[in-house]
Amino acid sequence: MLPSISSYGHYRSNNYGVNTLRVDIGDLTVWYSYQTPVAFHVLGNELVIRSNDWGQTTGKHLNWIDDDHSKRVDAETFQRLTKGSFYFG
Repeated sequence: MLPSISSYGHYRSNNYGVNTLRVDIGDLTVWYSYQTPVAFHVLGNELVIRSNDWGQTTGKHLNWIDDDHSKRVDAETFQRLTKGSFYFG
C-alpha cells in the first residue's frame, strides 16, 4: 500500500507545509513537525501526541493536531508506544 502524504495546520503560505506533514499508511497516521514524528494514530486506538520538548513552533503544530494537552505523553512513553504500533527506526 502506498502512503498518502499531506500537510496539516494553518500556514498562510504553502512554502511552510513541508514543516507539518501527515503520512497515512493503511490504518496508521503519523504527524511530523519538521522531520520529527510528534503524533500517531492507529485505527481502533487513541490518538497519541508527544509532549512539547522543543519550542513554540512545534507547540503550534501539536495544537493543530489536537489542542487537548491532557492527551500528551512524555518522550519515553511516546517511544514505547511507537514500538508497539510501528517503528521509526
